[in-house]
Amino acid sequence: FDSDAFLWRRRFATELVRDYYFRPVHPFVLIIIRPFVSIFSVFFAGNTLYGAFVLNAFAGALCVFLVWYFIKHFVSNHLYTLLIATLFGASAAQLVFSALIETYIFLAATALIFLVLVLKDKPLFALVITGLVAFGITISNIAQTGIAHFMVKRDVWQLVKYGLIVGALIIPLNLLNNFIYPEAHPYLWDVSTLQYEEKNVFPIEIQRANYLVRVMAFNSFVAPYPILFKEDIPFIKIWMFLATTKGELRVAEYKDSFSSFVVYLWAGFMLLGIVLFLKNIFKQDNRFQFAFILITLFSFALHMRYGRDVFLYSSNWTYAIILFLALAWKELANKLWFQITLLVFIFLLLINNSKLIEIMMTVSVLHIK
Repeated sequence: FDSDAFLWRRRFATELVRDYYFRPVHPFVLIIIRPFVSIFSVFFAGNTLYGAFVLNAFAGALCVFLVWYFIKHFVSNHLYTLLIATLFGASAAQLVFSALIETYIFLAATALIFLVLVLKDKPLFALVITGLVAFGITISNIAQTGIAHFMVKRDVWQLVKYGLIVGALIIPLNLLNNFIYPEAHPYLWDVSTLQYEEKNVFPIEIQRANYLVRVMAFNSFVAPYPILFKEDIPFIKIWMFLATTKGELRVAEYKDSFSSFVVYLWAGFMLLGIVLFLKNIFKQDNRFQFAFILITLFSFALHMRYGRDVFLYSSNWTYAIILFLALAWKELANKLWFQITLLVFIFLLLINNSKLIEIMMTVSVLHIK
């Protein structure tokens, strides 16, 4: 999925912390993640690689818990909240990035923590800390916190204060990160190093928009048969979406009747959620749902230009789509038929998505000596 899993295993679990792409887009990720890796490694006799794997899985589990906690605030039916959390945990994006050491599962956890803090009307300092974590891991993810803050609180002055405080602290934290880990990556203001990212920037095209919608709405939840290919490096790549500098675009497909059936079911659930949202749009407080729509649209706009395999960024929108639908479906939360239908779908989804894991393991084992 165009991930840098080897790089992040090395940066999180060893003393070789230098980003060999030398990018400033993760300005103080090391001082955020590495202390937690050290804490978790205590349970494995100091083995930091094991600590990194378990921390990654813990972050994935935390995301599932936070989805459950968020929905519980709006719906009193405990079975429904459990089903929604399980549906989220069974999604393709959540299964993959809870296991693959990268930065994305930590971004999803941070975004969900921010939503819960806003939901519980926590003080500004808690929001600032969470926003700094989001920015420190990947600079573009501060936008999600800004969108959620503005749409839910609707307090422009507090949003300005939030932005000013975060902006004032990012430089000292970037300096601190590079003081502790010299030469880990360039300083935030060294924009000349962003030239490396040019290979990930593509023109806006109708076909890319079509494929991006397919990845965001369908592939992130119901795993298709991935694209398998070799390029640059001597092992098989497993991607969902492929954009090349030569203008080629490919997207993974649902090649068998079972996966096609599951994705059609998912499309039906999504359509039902959209209809219910529109039906009740003037009857309820939709601040969070509009926030989720804008967060998803922001990701769409960003990745219309950026990303060779956009599935890599799916943790940034999967939680938003699930929470949007869960709030839209809530009037059906106490309906036994809906609960049973959702449970059956989750069972089918787990069977389908386990095939993706099997493909990943089957292909990987070819390269294990």
